[in-house]
Order: sequence, then C-alpha cells, then structure tokens
Amino acid sequence: MAVILAYGSPSLGHLFPLAALLSELVGRGHQVHLRTMLSGVGKARAAGINAEPVDSRIEAIVAPDWLARNALDVLRMSIDVLCRRAELEVDDLRGAIEQVQPDAVIVDANCWGAMSLADAGDTPWLVFSPFTPYLRSPGVPPFGPGLRPRAGVVGRVRDAAFRPFVTHLFDRRMLPRVNAVRVTVGAPTASSVDELMRRAPLLLAVGGEPFEYPHPGWGDAVHLVGACVFEPGPASLPDWVASIDRPIVLVNTSSIKQADTVLACTALRALADDPVHVVATFPAGVPHGLAVPPNATVRQFVPHSVVLDRACCAITHGGMGTTVKALDRGVPVCVVPFARDQAEVARRVEVARCGVRLPADKLDVTALRDAVRSAMTMTDGARRVAAGFAATGGVGRGADLIEAHLVAPVVSSAGE
Repeated sequence: MAVILAYGSPSLGHLFPLAALLSELVGRGHQVHLRTMLSGVGKARAAGINAEPVDSRIEAIVAPDWLARNALDVLRMSIDVLCRRAELEVDDLRGAIEQVQPDAVIVDANCWGAMSLADAGDTPWLVFSPFTPYLRSPGVPPFGPGLRPRAGVVGRVRDAAFRPFVTHLFDRRMLPRVNAVRVTVGAPTASSVDELMRRAPLLLAVGGEPFEYPHPGWGDAVHLVGACVFEPGPASLPDWVASIDRPIVLVNTSSIKQADTVLACTALRALADDPVHVVATFPAGVPHGLAVPPNATVRQFVPHSVVLDRACCAITHGGMGTTVKALDRGVPVCVVPFARDQAEVARRVEVARCGVRLPADKLDVTALRDAVRSAMTMTDGARRVAAGFAATGGVGRGADLIEAHLVAPVVSSAGE
C-alpha cells in the first residue's frame, strides 16, 4: 500500500474530477490524503479519502468575475488569483508533506506554487488537469481563443500569428510571478507555460478523442483519462425527478460566481413552450426573483447523474465538469462560453459534432432555442465521444499509470 497526497485547487470543478481518480486509488488499497476546499472535505471523506482543508487564506483569494467587462478581464483576474494563491501553497503543501510523509504527490494543474515545491523535492509527483492542459502541439491552435484547427499552410500561418498574442496575455502575466516562487523553493525557472507543465514526470488530464484533438506533440508523459466523473452523496432518484414525464434539458451554470446567470435565465424563457422539462441548477446561488415557468425546476444543486439519465440535452457555460459529464452519458450539449477555458470547450464540442456552440454575444431566446433543438439531433456524436472517453481506460488507466511510474502497486493477500 502506498501513501498518496493530493493537493487540489479550491473549486468544485477541480475537486470532483480529482476525487474520481483518488477514489479509484482508495479502491486499490492505497492510503490517499487530499487537501481541498473546506466545503469539499466532507464529500471527499465520504468517499474514503483522508481530506483536510487547504489554508483558509488560499480559498479566500477569489476574483470578482461577475464584474469583468469581457473574457480578457476574467483572464487577468484569474491569473492574479492563481499567482497569489501560489505564494501560500508552498508552505501549505510543505506542511502536508511533513504530516503525511507520502510516497507520491498529485498536484492540481492550477496550483502553481504546489507544483513548484513538488518539482523541487525528492518525492515522486505528477500533475492532474481537469481541463485540457496548456501544452503546445503541432497542428493544434494556441490554447485560449477557441480557434478551430486548420490544416496546411493556412493553419500554420494563422497559429503562428496568434501564438505571440496568447503568450503576451498569459505567459507574460504569469511567468515572472510563478518563477519568483520557484526560485524561493529551488525549482528551475520556466520560460513558458508549456515548459512549466512539462516539468511534471507524469500529467493526467480529463478528456479523450474525439472530444479532444489529436496531440502528436504531447509526448509519452501526458495521458488523457476519460471523463473522471464523481458525484458525492446518494444517487437515488428524487421524487420530483421521477414525476417528470417529459424529456429533460439540464441547464448548469458555473460553481464559481461569474456573469453566466443570464444563460439559465434565457434557457428558462427559451424553452418555456417546448415539450421538455428544464432542470436549471445554479451552484453559485439561485438568483433572487427568478421567474420559473411551469415546465421547469430550479435548484442550487442536483445530482446531475439522475437528471442526465433522462436528459435529451444539456446546456452549459462550457465548464469541463458538466459538459464532459453529459457527453460521458451520450447526452448532446449546447455550450455558451463566457470566459476561462470555455471557448476551447465549446469549440471542441462543435468540432466533434456532439453539440452546438453558441457565442455568448449571440445569446438570446430565439438563438438559444434554435441551438438547443439542433443539439438534440446530435446524440450519435455524443455517443461517439462517450465511447472515446471509455477507450482511454478512464481513472483505472490513470491509477495504473500512477502505480507503474510513481508508486509500488498493492500486493494482494492472495499473492503473498
């Protein structure tokens, strides 16, 4: 049995995919410890994970995304938040390592300070990314704007023209501050985000083709491990869900407060006269005074699995969590991206033909209704994506890689 310590970013969208992998490791007999958001500690413990909260000062650093004027504002805020957290992560992870004495350390891809400390230490480590990692790859556009891949000379010229712009927006803002942290712990500095991420001996990421593009430049250290679906608590069917006698359309907004409340509000109006039942969830809080039509149910949280099992479509803001969870069940999606990596998620949905991409600046009742109706016809594409997720081997394959590269596998009593 190995002792494994995981260090996570304080966000449900990061906790749940990581918990899927950690639950697999627990099931194999490993002793797994996790540092995560305070509200997620109980959920992780219920899955057999020894969880404790991260330093409260880390979780207290948040960005007012809902006040951002545009996606570039959100990017600036997000980088600032992650860099400020990185400075605190070093001592937080160091203390956890001293306490747990792990055989291996798993670090969330957004925990840049924790990654730096792990890189400087002697304990085997890896990065877990609940989103497509920021890695360059031939034939794939620079990550961020959500560009459609284009082959040939035209694609190469376009990508080369955009790459300095993306580098200016992301690398220039992030690297000086992260490298300052890395110097303090004795880790090598990085000249690009790509180089920083490739410092990990092993990188496991949510996803799988055909949802994800082929990446010939990722190398042997990077592996996609499927949808990584985790849902805490009972999966029994609530009475109110069982009473719904129409196909369900799930609408979910971000667990981080941002300007995507308009998406669910528009969906409630757009589908009010359609022969469906809309289940809208607002993890960051249900807005006051929301008008709910007769064919809709509004909740802050709902176990998505019990809804998706009866869904004909899912409307998302482009967060990987809900989008991937729906596709993993063969449910097509309508994605309206707002910021962060959501433009990339939306484009991948469009390219894989497992749903529809609707730009946020085109969002209105008519456009969303048409997009949802179109997405409902793409069940075959969603099923292809689900099969692709399964073909990666999922969290089982991820655990195999961790055991093969970083820790000794468990020896069963039957083989002793």
